[in-house]
Amino acid sequence: MTTIPRRIDAVDVRAEQVSAMAILLQAEQRTHSPSDLLAYRIDEYLVTHPDAPVSTAADYPTWTPGGAA
Repeated sequence: MTTIPRRIDAVDVRAEQVSAMAILLQAEQRTHSPSDLLAYRIDEYLVTHPDAPVSTAADYPTWTPGGAA
């Protein structure tokens, strides 16, 4: 079997990331809700891609939380 050499930073993960993934995987195994499963999978992506772009309040300057503008 041939192995593909990888850089150490590709397998080196922070303890917080491992802990978060373990919690998410446990929750994923316990749920029967498709919407919960989807939410856990999105969370897994965000945990494993900390530099992923997410929206901020600056993206929606005219939005009023909890009501109409």
